[in-house]
Formats: sequence, C-alpha cells, structure tokens
Amino acid sequence: MKRYVLDSFAMIAFYEDEDGADITERILKDITSKKAEGFMSIINWGEIYYSTMREQGVADAEHIIKQMTKYPIKLIDADKELTYRAAKLKAQYKIAYADCFAAALCSQLKAILVTGDPEFKKLSDEISIHWIV
Repeated sequence: MKRYVLDSFAMIAFYEDEDGADITERILKDITSKKAEGFMSIINWGEIYYSTMREQGVADAEHIIKQMTKYPIKLIDADKELTYRAAKLKAQYKIAYADCFAAALCSQLKAILVTGDPEFKKLSDEISIHWIV
C-alpha cells in the first residue's frame, strides 16, 4: 500500500482550490478509501494553521483545521527521532525547517511526499516526491 506524507503546500492548494488541488484531491480519495495511507507531521499541520490565519484570519484557519479531521490523515508528533532527522536535513540543505519535518517523516516512513513546493527539489535524491504542480 502506498504511503503519502502530505505537505502543507498540498493541503493549502486543496483548500484554496489552487493549482494542484485536483491531484491532492485524488490522493485524499485514495487515503479515504484505504487504497493508500496518509500522514502529516504535526509541524506541517501547524504550518497550515498559521499560514491560513495570517492570510485569511482565525475563522478560516479554524475552519480548515476542522475540515482536515474529515480525512484519515495520521498526525505524527515531532519526537526526538523525527526532530533529529529534520535537524540533519536542515543542516545539509537550505530549506525551511518545517519542510524538513515533512521530508524527515517521508524518510522515516518510506513514504512519498505530496507537494508542489519547489524547495523540495533539493531533496529529490533523498526522498520520493509526488509533484502536484
């Protein structure tokens, strides 16, 4: 069974109906129908909240977080091992620290990252990526 780690980029694209929303929707359908498993780092979950809150306000951020509970995406806490993996990636590559958690989770779970964030191109030799744009 395929395992996907959803990056905040993919989920924001989905909720805001941006480019790549259709691809993210297909993956969410696969996760919902148990054809695949979905995961997200709690750090990236928080990233969705603060990004939405900054741009659209608290009400929209709360709405999106509530909507996310409709999907069987397993939120993974940032424990010592995951944080260690993320810190090593951050030291090696010039990418956002939150993105390092998504990549580290992919590595840990042997999963495919779902994103459209071009920062992840630097990690294409480290992890598998399903590009939405």
